[in-house]
Amino acid sequence: MENDGPSRTALVTAYARAYHQIADRPPIFIDPLAAPMLGVTTDDLNELGTRTSDQPGNAVRDPARRLFFAARSRFAEDCVAAAVESGVRQVVILGAGLDTFAYRNPHPDLRVYEVDHPATQAWKRQRLAEAGIDHPETLTFVPVDFETDTLAAGLESAGFDRSDAAVFVWLGVVFYLTRDAARATLEYIAGQARPATVVFDYLRPGDTDEERAHMRARAERLAAIGEPVFSYFAPDEIAGHLRSLGFTDIEDHSAPELVAGYLDGSTQVELESADALRALRILRASR
Repeated sequence: MENDGPSRTALVTAYARAYHQIADRPPIFIDPLAAPMLGVTTDDLNELGTRTSDQPGNAVRDPARRLFFAARSRFAEDCVAAAVESGVRQVVILGAGLDTFAYRNPHPDLRVYEVDHPATQAWKRQRLAEAGIDHPETLTFVPVDFETDTLAAGLESAGFDRSDAAVFVWLGVVFYLTRDAARATLEYIAGQARPATVVFDYLRPGDTDEERAHMRARAERLAAIGEPVFSYFAPDEIAGHLRSLGFTDIEDHSAPELVAGYLDGSTQVELESADALRALRILRASR
């Protein structure tokens, strides 16, 4: 991540979500603030969708990858809505990046805590001001530099209530953490008062030589831009760890399965064979 703004992957994801609004019909995920957050127009996005240069254009052009970014946001927000329906009034967005849920929050009594690196949050707040997007009263920014701070200390100082139920949304982050760091965050979440829910995506190890080669190539590309991949988890392994922490209700999907579940059959995308989706999984776990 650059010291004066968001990570490359956070920008790529935001551009893909924005382009999804104009390129995919029917859309999986509705986000009218995606483009204003980035400060781009429909013409800008259409240009990205046709040019052949590097990021973020290639993520915008890849329909399978773009649809997954939309589907995982939809899945997370569906999980938040279900939790609110059951009485939860706190959501923590870990590694919020350029996520816009807090500014579209349809639940007037839901408190949103956005946790991210101070540099990313400073850039985002500047973009919000320039775009004329109001800071809702239900939003609290939680700047955490994990080199010097802890999640627990950051949330405590922000007024987060550990004794009340909460949902934790943690998208596009786990792969960039060590296995120990990922487990430590899950242990913190497991210490939340019941009911507690976590939604996160992760990478599973490759099953074949072809898959492993593709994953090595992707990891090398990410390492080259300063965002190395550190962890992979087998679905049975992560489920076992979650159960050991007291999570008894686990819903785990492959990326193709998740995307296909939101399509109505009119969108033809080769999901099962898409290289970008092979190793990606997303789950919801509740206790």
